[in-house]
Amino acid sequence: MAHVVSNFLSRFFSPEFVVFLVSLLPVLEIRGGMIAAALFDIPWYFAIIIAAIGNMLPIYFVITSVENLLKRMRGVKFLSGAARWAENKAAKQGAELAREYPKRLYLGLMLFVAVPLPGTGAWTGALVASVLGLDPKKSVFFICLGILEAGVFMSVVAYLIPTLFKY
Repeated sequence: MAHVVSNFLSRFFSPEFVVFLVSLLPVLEIRGGMIAAALFDIPWYFAIIIAAIGNMLPIYFVITSVENLLKRMRGVKFLSGAARWAENKAAKQGAELAREYPKRLYLGLMLFVAVPLPGTGAWTGALVASVLGLDPKKSVFFICLGILEAGVFMSVVAYLIPTLFKY
C-alpha cells in the first residue's frame, strides 16, 4: 500500500515530501514512510528524520481532539449517552491500569506504538492514551519514543534486509 500511495504522490511532490506525507497518514505512518523512502533511494538516516517528524506531528492534536470530540458529542442529544458511556468505561479502565501498572503504563504505550503490527502505531496509541485519560504531554513523549523505535526497526526491514539478498 505504501508503494501505491508513494507512486501516486510522487507525481505531485518531491520524494522527501512524499515520505513526510505518507508518514502522516494514520494507517501507513512511519512504517509506510520508511518503505517509501527506500523505494525513492533516500538515505536511511535522512529518511528516518523525515518520517519520524511526519508521524509525530499529528499526535498531540489526536490526543486532545478525542477529548474535544467526546465533549461535543455530550452536547448532542442522541450522542450524549454513547459519549458518557465511552468516557466512563475508559476512565474506569484507565484507573484500573494505572493502579495495577503505574510504572509500566507508559512503557506499554511506547511498545504498543513501536511494534509494527496492524492496528498499532502512533495514531492508535494516541487514541488509547486519550481515551484512558493519560497525561497528554507524557503520552506524547512515550509515543514519540515508540515512533523512533519503529523507525529503527523499519530501517532494518526496508534498507538492510534487501541489501543482504541482492546478487
